[in-house]
Amino acid sequence: MRKTPVWMALGAIIVAMPLHAAPVRHKAAPAAPAVVSPVKIEFSHLLDEERAERLEPLIERFNSMQKDAQVTLVRRVSGDAPKQLNLVTPEEQARFVAQKVRFRPLYEVMKAAKEPFDVNKLSPELREGLTDAKGQLMALPLAFSTPVLYINKAAFRKAGLDPEAPPKTWEQMQDMAGRLFEAGERCPFTTSWPVWVFLDNMSAWSGADVGDAKGSPVFNGLVQVKHVAMMASWHKAKYFHTFGNRDEADRRFANGECAMLTSSSSLFPSLVESKTIEAGVAPLPYHDDVYGSPKNTLADGASLWVSGDLKPAEAKGVAKFVSYLLGPEVQIAMTAVDGFLPLTSVARATAGSRLLQADMAAVRVAFNQLSGKPAAPKLRVAQLEPVRSILEEELDAVWANRKPAKEALDHAVARASSALRGFSDGRAKRK
Repeated sequence: MRKTPVWMALGAIIVAMPLHAAPVRHKAAPAAPAVVSPVKIEFSHLLDEERAERLEPLIERFNSMQKDAQVTLVRRVSGDAPKQLNLVTPEEQARFVAQKVRFRPLYEVMKAAKEPFDVNKLSPELREGLTDAKGQLMALPLAFSTPVLYINKAAFRKAGLDPEAPPKTWEQMQDMAGRLFEAGERCPFTTSWPVWVFLDNMSAWSGADVGDAKGSPVFNGLVQVKHVAMMASWHKAKYFHTFGNRDEADRRFANGECAMLTSSSSLFPSLVESKTIEAGVAPLPYHDDVYGSPKNTLADGASLWVSGDLKPAEAKGVAKFVSYLLGPEVQIAMTAVDGFLPLTSVARATAGSRLLQADMAAVRVAFNQLSGKPAAPKLRVAQLEPVRSILEEELDAVWANRKPAKEALDHAVARASSALRGFSDGRAKRK
């Protein structure tokens, strides 16, 4: 792998991290000390090969710092039983709950192992959905991000646009997309994760609900219909192109095929490392004709869950590893290399330092979007696999000009309501 400033900075951080060697004790008798094998802990994940590779140095560092536990990354296959540690996506979380998979609350693991653990040191916007009724943390929000806007600075200059003044509103973005198209850009704008960006986050950013007080779908309101209709008009005008419902658009933008992209804030380090394009990052555009906009976007991503079947020695090893992950050096390393939001205020402050200013641009934008947020939404449609699939189908019908925006969202709400009732009924039968 080629070395970049980010990787070299990570190397410096890791090298600088202190090694705590056990003190040497001299025994009077020459008897050889008993050899105690370290407990083996598997850390299962669904990360792509590149991101898994980036985590390896941090895990190797932990393994070299102590002899009680050795952590190994293991790629999870669908249907696998949980390992001792599990990096669980929001979609998997709902599935695991439905299947009654046993996990042990993180706060219990830390308490039993007598490891210091203050949940209040974690940024509150990252704890949403992961705490119990008493505010105690059930899992660690390890790989979280929020959607932002990326621009190709060279494409902006070619179109006579200022790359240091990206669009703030969707209306401004439409004007710039038109200028880019007129300048020869075949793909002025694209998005990854359209349901996550256009429904969950655009709604929260506009102060609109996707679910009512009981968690029933209501994402066919005026704001959502207006936004999807606007995207449909852009699609017809060739201002907006779609490439799939996951992260396919990330690669198109990174290759220079598209001038603007809405996607995860964690994408930024890989864009910097690739050096294929000169990428700029800005807040997600907002609708300036919606009263009170912008409000806040939502932090989301994979969280670290602990198996419910740990042996005492495994629990101690897991607790030590969690404490290690929460250290400021590791937090900064994970943010610099993978773009994940730092969990603690100390790590967040370090991320804002001049030394890491260029590498942390997306993190600063992300945290600005997350600040001052209201109560957590009762429903996040991108986290529920059946609902997300329904919305993907209906949005695809809009982009293909088979349905108008309102009809598609009305159908999606009706279908999602039925799917959620079936989901709840299925859970009740399994209890």
